[in-house]
Amino acid sequence: MTAPTAPPPDEEVLDAPPEAGQPLWKRALTGPSTSILLVLVGMILVFSMLSFEQFFTVSNARNIATDAAVLLVVATGLTYVVITAGIDLSVGSVLVFSSVVSARMMNAIGGESWGVLLIGMLTALAAGFAWGALNGFLVTKAKIPAFIVTLGTLGMALGAALLITGGVDERNVPFKLVETIGTGRLFDQIPYLVLIAAVVAVVFGIILHTTRFGRYTYAIGSNEEGVRRAGVNVDRHLIKVYALGGTLAGFAGYLALARFGTTSIAGNTTLNLDAIAAIVIGGTSLFGGVGTIVGTVVGVFIPAVLRNGFVIVGVQPFWQQVAVGAVLIVAVYLDQLRRARYAR
Repeated sequence: MTAPTAPPPDEEVLDAPPEAGQPLWKRALTGPSTSILLVLVGMILVFSMLSFEQFFTVSNARNIATDAAVLLVVATGLTYVVITAGIDLSVGSVLVFSSVVSARMMNAIGGESWGVLLIGMLTALAAGFAWGALNGFLVTKAKIPAFIVTLGTLGMALGAALLITGGVDERNVPFKLVETIGTGRLFDQIPYLVLIAAVVAVVFGIILHTTRFGRYTYAIGSNEEGVRRAGVNVDRHLIKVYALGGTLAGFAGYLALARFGTTSIAGNTTLNLDAIAAIVIGGTSLFGGVGTIVGTVVGVFIPAVLRNGFVIVGVQPFWQQVAVGAVLIVAVYLDQLRRARYAR
């Protein structure tokens, strides 16, 4: 007599938080990110009252969005990782490495054609994918904690970038890349950089909230063993998630290269901390199973608005770190309270 066959993963009721089964619009309006959205709106109102003519303008809104664009691309991929109850400290270094190899590849080919720019982008994506897949493989197959793995690859990726460049930024970047993607605007109003970041957030937000891949991502963060018993190949899924995070970090490196016209090795090494802070502030739980891309977008814009507003009203920008740190601690505390209520 043969044992009964387990139902396929699609039919199995996976143990995930209630948010994971709600429609996208309902999660966006009722999830943990709602309160932080009110904080962002309040910040905008305060800075507008303090300096309306300088802060509340189209050009300033464009500046804030441009400042947040690269971080948003990184944070979008990292949101998937954190929802699975993982962490990736290497994304800042992966961004730097990807921008370095992309710049070197474009310079080796030479020219200003779109073909050269496309090859540069594919190189950055491939570099990011390789680092992300390595992270996922070591976490799932070698059973090394994600914190340790990504702390190690943080140093490896940055060290490799420094070895390739000799510690000197690569400044010879195709001008076409800078004038189009880096500083160009659609209809002379919307920066292409902002538009690209928005498309990335929307596409991967839809994937996270409406597809099987997204459902498994939530479920693994909530109850990994339960998902494994349901017949899902958890290791393979986690490798895909880490590879996705690395790929988007590589793409962000390409966008940063376009924006600054240089590899900016020293300027992006702490981007991982900024991305993690933005994700957690936006309502994604470090314990896994909870989070939205909408929340991540809000979390990315809070430090961007703070930095911009402090400069305009004449407050030392160092206070931004104090404010973001305080909001981060409050966000984690509120998440713990929410989890305690759910457990009861």
